[in-house]
Amino acid sequence: MIELIPAIDLIDGKCVRLTQGDYDTKKVYNEDPLEVAKMFEAHGIRRLHVVDLDGARQGRIINYRVLERLATRTALVIDFGGGLKQEDDLEIAFESGAQMVTGGSIAVKNPEVFTSWITKFGSEKIILGADAKDKKIAISGWEETTDKELIPFIEGYYDKGITKVICTDISRDGMLQGPAIGLYKEIREALPFIYIIASGGVSSIEDIEKLAEAGIPAVIFGKAIYEGKIDLKDLLRFT
Repeated sequence: MIELIPAIDLIDGKCVRLTQGDYDTKKVYNEDPLEVAKMFEAHGIRRLHVVDLDGARQGRIINYRVLERLATRTALVIDFGGGLKQEDDLEIAFESGAQMVTGGSIAVKNPEVFTSWITKFGSEKIILGADAKDKKIAISGWEETTDKELIPFIEGYYDKGITKVICTDISRDGMLQGPAIGLYKEIREALPFIYIIASGGVSSIEDIEKLAEAGIPAVIFGKAIYEGKIDLKDLLRFT
């Protein structure tokens, strides 16, 4: 059964969504992220992906108080990302209730630091964020595409102990045009033991079903819920 991981993206402590990472497309869906998290929990959801978009912009953890509210007032297992660059940021995230953190740009720009996190905190607590455009790694809020090939990049960190990877095809994120199933299958064939968390493009319950049929272990989705393309009741069949 595919693991369902709704996303809550935070700006100014509010639940928002962007389109393809563009801050100018910001749309506020709820002033209170806790209300959203409780709604997910009431429909059988057990996991949550929280992104600190303010932190991503400023390069340090910002919305940790919101994280703390979500962690203390729900039983959801939360992974947290966005602008985590220093070990101190990770300490704050874990102290605020995150059970896992996601590192993306840091894994490209400062692999020594990211690798040290895997060693210090354990691979079960560190998720690799691998955002890609045309199978090349993209960083810095997707403003910069590198020359690093997606699958070798993931494989390099798998060899260093990473077991989970969130892979976002950024051309699809927030577009509600369907996930990059072919890409995820390609990763799965190359690295069958990695836990792939598909992200970006989910537009319907059928998209989640197709990912499940393709053997993808987990999926992150957000906009489809907030825009009413997926009814929360439909998620119950997967929980």
